[in-house]
Amino acid sequence: MRNRAGKFLSTLCFLLLPYPLLAEGIDGVQLLEKIDNLYQQENAHASMTMEIETKDFSRSVSLDSWAIGLDYSLVKVTAPKKEQGIATLKRENEMWNYLPKINKVIKVPPSMMMGSWMGSDFTNDDLMREGSWVDEFDVTLSETGNLYQLDLLAKENTVTVWGRMQILVEKHSLLPVRQIYFDEDGTAMREMTFSEVKTFDGVTLPTVLELVPLNKEGNKTRVVYESMAFDIDLDEDFFSLQNLKKRR
Repeated sequence: MRNRAGKFLSTLCFLLLPYPLLAEGIDGVQLLEKIDNLYQQENAHASMTMEIETKDFSRSVSLDSWAIGLDYSLVKVTAPKKEQGIATLKRENEMWNYLPKINKVIKVPPSMMMGSWMGSDFTNDDLMREGSWVDEFDVTLSETGNLYQLDLLAKENTVTVWGRMQILVEKHSLLPVRQIYFDEDGTAMREMTFSEVKTFDGVTLPTVLELVPLNKEGNKTRVVYESMAFDIDLDEDFFSLQNLKKRR
């Protein structure tokens, strides 16, 4: 398995080789670590489409993203033309947005972390996550039919948006199929489903992620990964304010 350097996509950005099958003596912590790493890869590039739906409108944007683990990521809008060049840069615990129409770089303050990222149901905080789930949550493993169930409870001194999470994992593939996020009061706030398993550059994973906020009727965001590459030539200098403003 490729290792990450610290902590998207990227939310939106990126993957790993499957672990050896854990059919006997499966370990909840190890399985959680596998799931946590799925879209957080070293030296990764991905092209994707993000489809946003609300009660009032729908829109679709094409994105290119580059990432080194969770510490560095750069996401650029490539279409439609009117939004081309809009970009987000993350360097460790700092984040900036670039708006080409006004040629302005805007640093995202801590107070805006729960704000919508590019008008989607993902938040700036989703991109800024720094710690691993293994470090932030206690995990309990159980089984239900052909699925493993991971129940995550935030550790006492952990600073996290979510009080707990539940992840359902297919036993055969050890890939996630559904993830539910709960607030500190135990109320389910959003649900992510995973589908369309494909293999890119030797890595097998779900390529369609659909996020539904349970407190916003009619809203959903769907991310479709179209291509992915790993272990590409990429270093920390690539993730600069200069590159944030470049049209690629």
